[in-house]
Amino acid sequence: MSKNNSQLNKEDETGKKEKIFDTIIIGGGPAGLTAGIYLCRARMDTLLLEKMIPGGQAILTEIIENYPGFPKGISGPKLMQNMEKQAVDFGLKIEHGEALNITNNPKTNVKTIKTEDRTYKTLSIVIASGAEARKLNIPGEEKFTGRGVSYCGTCDAPFFKDKRIALVGGGDTAIEEALYLSKFAREITVIHRRDRLRATKILQERLFSNQSINFSWNSIPLKILGKNKVEGILVKDKNTLQEKEILCDGVFIFVGYIPKTEFLKKTIPLTDKGYIDTDNNMRSNIEGIYACGDVRNKMLRQVVTACGEGATAAFAVQRYVEDLKGISYK
Repeated sequence: MSKNNSQLNKEDETGKKEKIFDTIIIGGGPAGLTAGIYLCRARMDTLLLEKMIPGGQAILTEIIENYPGFPKGISGPKLMQNMEKQAVDFGLKIEHGEALNITNNPKTNVKTIKTEDRTYKTLSIVIASGAEARKLNIPGEEKFTGRGVSYCGTCDAPFFKDKRIALVGGGDTAIEEALYLSKFAREITVIHRRDRLRATKILQERLFSNQSINFSWNSIPLKILGKNKVEGILVKDKNTLQEKEILCDGVFIFVGYIPKTEFLKKTIPLTDKGYIDTDNNMRSNIEGIYACGDVRNKMLRQVVTACGEGATAAFAVQRYVEDLKGISYK
């Protein structure tokens, strides 16, 4: 598999040497930034491509209290700003761009990433593109997005001061957001399709002790109601099949995430839910392509697990590229 550097940096039609990175990271959340820190410390020629601003979903979290080393918690934006600065200080190059297509040439071991206006070549890829909020796909949801329907409490909570909110979901994110929104809203109704929550027990304890939060159990959202803005949500009891309207000024939706892997469908086999299968070293079934963070098919999606996976992917990439170049330590 070893190739020397001259083979890996071929000349293009104009006679100029074609730039080939050691690795390109797609996505600037906790997994991608951690991979960047480790790769740059290993002096790998690394580029990180991020569609928006670095930080991923974590940047939308008001407080992260289960990240080791911060007994009183740390705000999501602050933690991610620290990670980004640390990565850049080690030499990570960050460019804004959305990966639209990836191709792999198994003969040369060079991968090509295309964005809207550029083409990049690299020996390896770390996919850390994260996930986006899953939608309910019910009538009124799209119509009222930005006019009462939201997927981010940290972003939109101030707009609902002293108002009524319906919140859909029962996992950690949903309950964390409910607790945060309770600092602003007059009343919150948590709508959950089961008769108990999935969230961590300590979050549930805080939720149940909050007097401004009510519950609509075994409830399935059917339609978001309103004329020019949200005025309520229609739900159905899955046991009795009875329908009822819950009056509210806003609907916050936290029912999971969808991995951002649409651009990989022609490159890497995905699970039926769109995730990437990897081995314990974050390797996909395509040689030289690794995945970490929320795009992986795994059980736990947290900042701390994303960071661990980013470090593992980086170490595996280093070994792969050095072996490819014939400079690995043996």
